[in-house]
Amino acid sequence: MRGNLVPPAASLCAAALTLSFLAAPAAATPSVAIPPHPALPRAAAPPRLPGATHSLRLVPLGPGHRAAPGHGRVRGPQGLPAREVPPFSLVGIVWDDATTELRGRAQVRTRPLGGRSWSEWRDVQTHDDDRPDLDSPESRAGTLRGSTAPLWVGASDAVQVRVNPEPAAGGRLAEGTALPSGMRVELVDPGHDPAPGRPRAGRGRSAPPPAPGPSDEEAASSAANFPLAPLGATEIPAVGRPESAKDVEATHVDGTNVAEGHPISDGHGAADPEAEPTDRPQQGAPDSGADNGDGSADVDDSDSDADFDAGRYVGPRPRIVTRAGWGADESIREKGFVYNKTVHAAFVHHTASGNGYGCGQSPSVIRGIYRYHVVSSGWRDIGYNFLVDKCGTVYEGRAGGVAKPVRGAHTLGFNTNSMGIAVLGTFGRSDPSSAALTAVATLSAWKLGLYGVNPAGTATLVSGGGNLFKKGTSVRLRAISGHRDGFATECPGDQLYNRLGTARSTASRLQGR
Repeated sequence: MRGNLVPPAASLCAAALTLSFLAAPAAATPSVAIPPHPALPRAAAPPRLPGATHSLRLVPLGPGHRAAPGHGRVRGPQGLPAREVPPFSLVGIVWDDATTELRGRAQVRTRPLGGRSWSEWRDVQTHDDDRPDLDSPESRAGTLRGSTAPLWVGASDAVQVRVNPEPAAGGRLAEGTALPSGMRVELVDPGHDPAPGRPRAGRGRSAPPPAPGPSDEEAASSAANFPLAPLGATEIPAVGRPESAKDVEATHVDGTNVAEGHPISDGHGAADPEAEPTDRPQQGAPDSGADNGDGSADVDDSDSDADFDAGRYVGPRPRIVTRAGWGADESIREKGFVYNKTVHAAFVHHTASGNGYGCGQSPSVIRGIYRYHVVSSGWRDIGYNFLVDKCGTVYEGRAGGVAKPVRGAHTLGFNTNSMGIAVLGTFGRSDPSSAALTAVATLSAWKLGLYGVNPAGTATLVSGGGNLFKKGTSVRLRAISGHRDGFATECPGDQLYNRLGTARSTASRLQGR
């Protein structure tokens, strides 16, 4: 493992940074001549699911730039002059060493596809704390890169980037504030939405050729949701109580398709080579009954096996769009799935990707984030277990089965025995929609109910290491927590975080408590 990935407490995941920078004001930049992008080699054959990532190295901007001694890093601003590029819709910035923090301000401006006018300069959130735990095989694989949060900009064909280091007191650059080495802007084309099912041949028409069968990875990802949906299903239908109680059967992990080198977690921030898959959910930690100060209260539950009645408090299952439904290219992720033993808590995030998307674009946004997490940041799969858009649609995130205890990469230090729900958007100042809040509550009522957890209660998790809690510390958290409860960050934004009390009480009511 390389170094200690522990950003300072001021680290931000998802809110606007209020700092003094060397950057020029964020006013529109005058028109500039854009050098054409050189012709790209044509691929031998189109991919199963179109999509691409184009990476461009940032260069020093302006006079006086120099390398920081002994760090291989650069003092002074870096960026990318305005240039035409292959079409893209999502942008982020990565760098070589995941243990190095980008301390500064990153901005991009883009030109709409086929247009002539440039956007205003837009801030890219420089801290992305939704990531794998320090001691996980995913981190130790050596593929992780430092990364900003991704930003959705819509279909574009030109880009300009500027990144300015955070100045020290007096406006001078201290050695520790030099920018990371190997900075690159990642331009992600999410590709097209999955093609709808082929129509049946009508009278006088020949039958269309059969569609190609699913790949092994596609079949495994889909099969992990059995018996909630048949193989190849694009969505898992909603069901009410008490039918949803039967979903407890789908939580079973039998070891099939468990990723090599990723044994089931022992629940203490590490993997247990002796762990045996469990065929029943495990009860969450007992709750204290304390007032949370936001209109919700912790409820005292027992964690003894004798008191656990599987399926008793499972909330209604929401409709969930599967990975096949939003068009996940299963060939780019690592094979196999990684599981925890249980699910004790849900961490709520925002993606910090902006709010300028329509609900019809949600699958594209998710495909963009997926490619950014895997191809650009070096993760094994998308980090979140679930994603929710502004219209309240729930999407399957990391592969492995929506009912199963899939280990995500969403809350540094607390990915063990938890799940991550990310609401598409940025909510530092903007309010989340009521549809999104209802979806978060409904999803939590169902998934936490499968594991005997009261959404209005609390749970004890063991820290895997972070900037709030040392590794090995037992921490009592609310069963529905915001990302900032486990890590010093602004995520999921003040406006979303302040409404989690309502989500807790709604989810508990949906469970029939």
